[in-house]
Amino acid sequence: MDHEIVIVGGGAGGLELAARLGRALGRKEGPRRVLLIDRTIFHLWKPSLHEVAAGSLDSHQEGLAYPLLARRNHFSFAFGDLEGLDVAEKSLSLAEVRDDDGRVLIPPRTLAYDRLVLATGSGSNLFNTPGAAEHAHLLEDVADAEAFNRRLTGAFLASAYAPGQRLDIAIVGAGATGVELSTELIEGHRALSAGLGAHQKFDLGVTVVEAGPRILGGLPETVAAKAARELERRGVTLAVNAKVEQVAADGLQTSRGWIRSDLTVWAAGVLASPRNRNFGLETGPLNQFVTDDRLRTSVPDVYAMGDCAQAPRGDGFVPARAQAAAQQARYLTRALLKAGDPGPYVYRDRGSLVSLGSEGGVGSLMGGLVGPNFLIEGWLARQAYMGLHLDHYRAVIGLRRTALLALSRLLMRRVSGRLKLH
Repeated sequence: MDHEIVIVGGGAGGLELAARLGRALGRKEGPRRVLLIDRTIFHLWKPSLHEVAAGSLDSHQEGLAYPLLARRNHFSFAFGDLEGLDVAEKSLSLAEVRDDDGRVLIPPRTLAYDRLVLATGSGSNLFNTPGAAEHAHLLEDVADAEAFNRRLTGAFLASAYAPGQRLDIAIVGAGATGVELSTELIEGHRALSAGLGAHQKFDLGVTVVEAGPRILGGLPETVAAKAARELERRGVTLAVNAKVEQVAADGLQTSRGWIRSDLTVWAAGVLASPRNRNFGLETGPLNQFVTDDRLRTSVPDVYAMGDCAQAPRGDGFVPARAQAAAQQARYLTRALLKAGDPGPYVYRDRGSLVSLGSEGGVGSLMGGLVGPNFLIEGWLARQAYMGLHLDHYRAVIGLRRTALLALSRLLMRRVSGRLKLH
């Protein structure tokens, strides 16, 4: 069945948009008019991927199945990966789906739309660095995070049973993902070491490598400075002004010298899929779909949102952040359901929060009643960070179910511990 509004991509923005549209249209109209397409069968908030990678979050416990979300929020869901777009015919094609043995589960499909919203997200920018694709782990989706966690678990156990062994991990990119992952790794190692005998303990070295002059370059300098001091206090090595020139199996060659690494994670840069250039839409240098201030692409009735969109903001562009995607979901809900011009979309920076593990965090809250730049840290910042996470789930499963999810997560952590070795 063809749908009036088709949304491709069930990330933070795409899923919130589908849920808001479905609830606004109701039980009868929503499933008939709104279709969400994603290449995975369940949803996980992307800012949580570093926790999955470090083993402090179980993706299967935290993930939400799209068909269940569709039923509760009155939209339809289709499993598939966008392969082609015919803007003249207003149709899109989905690639065939195969199982692990190569058998075709779902044949290729073609779907028509009246209005299309592209929310396909983005990936990491390797900047054509030699060896990065072969030797560095990415954290672009749940599969990436789980693959790294399997490697990490094996490395932890191997180090524990090799006397005098040291495990070195390098994280390329000192944005929020890189910084948060470093603290999760330190805490995971601490939790594991507490249960090992004295002869099984091993040293862990975590180095965050950043080409720029400081970590958290997109955040206020006061926030970055506090985070840097806290990371160094916990034993994380910060290598700033160090551009990665080559990645090898046993380390990184940087502009400041060699950095040894048994495992390397690439968490730097933003780059949308190169396939975006083949869909007949104008794209920017990062393969993002160029939009106007109404989030409209170069083709009528096709919109783009989230990390895959190059949306204007003053002299620059809207940043690739979860809060931007959530704001765009609210804006497009109004734009797609109401007649007339909704006015331009305006990004409002609500501040930035960075988790530094279970011990706390740092961040700044901007606007509102707290002034233009209100700095918070420690336990308060950690609670605010958790609040952002839960607010996303509240938007798609409601307040009561979000409370139950939070309680379940707390009880499971109390029972099974912070680190999951499975």
